[in-house]
Amino acid sequence: MERIKQALERARREHSQGGAAPLSQGAGAKPARIPNISYTQTQVCEINAKQLDEHRVITAQSRADVVAGYKVLRTQVLQRMATQGWNTLGITSAACGQGKTLTAINLAISLARDEQRTVLLGDLDMYRPKVHEYFDYSPTFGIGDYFESEIPLEQILFNPGIDRLVILPGRGPIPHSSEILASLKMVRLVREMKTRYASRFVIFDLPPVLSGDDVLAFASQIDAFLIVIEDRGTEKEELTQAVDLLKGSTVLGTVLNKSDEMVRAYYY
Repeated sequence: MERIKQALERARREHSQGGAAPLSQGAGAKPARIPNISYTQTQVCEINAKQLDEHRVITAQSRADVVAGYKVLRTQVLQRMATQGWNTLGITSAACGQGKTLTAINLAISLARDEQRTVLLGDLDMYRPKVHEYFDYSPTFGIGDYFESEIPLEQILFNPGIDRLVILPGRGPIPHSSEILASLKMVRLVREMKTRYASRFVIFDLPPVLSGDDVLAFASQIDAFLIVIEDRGTEKEELTQAVDLLKGSTVLGTVLNKSDEMVRAYYY
């Protein structure tokens, strides 16, 4: 627990030193329609709709109730974030295996289908980066290479064949991940990602809260959290502990996953 407190204090201190850049003027307002984007530097991977369906990633062929569930989640998130002019959201869970990564991916896709915004999905689960696996994509570089080998972001980002969506993947486990997440270089990276385009919404797939101190080390850099809970899988004590650890951060609410109702959000 003491290590978690130290990481949280370090994150707040370095975030303050880095300077909190304001959002672009009008970032909370709904921008004009964005046409399809032609990616010249970002790697574009070909997607296989059948494989995406097997991974439960939403596509044009997905069940209508599943797509509708994520649309409702999208609208609820946007309405609550827009009132504060926010555009960065962390997706986490109490423990492993509760569906946070898939929820982050499908919410990002649903947001990108709104033709008035672009979306960046960052895989910051540095213990187990898996976002790229859902798209059957093997990245040459991951976010660890940005920090450890100075690889430029444009060589890391990829577009999964979905308009207005780019992904910052991981490539393998990264040691000392909480120190990276709380570093001044990460503060600057997040600031760049969230302010570069007024239309951009940024989602981070984060590790489970109870798996270490990574989420707490990163918490001061984003606007809000959603906590994914697994129907009949998440223990009440786990959720209570996770919410308690995130006190001081904005938790929009919880997303019920793997239920008969598919996806449902509960807000505090």
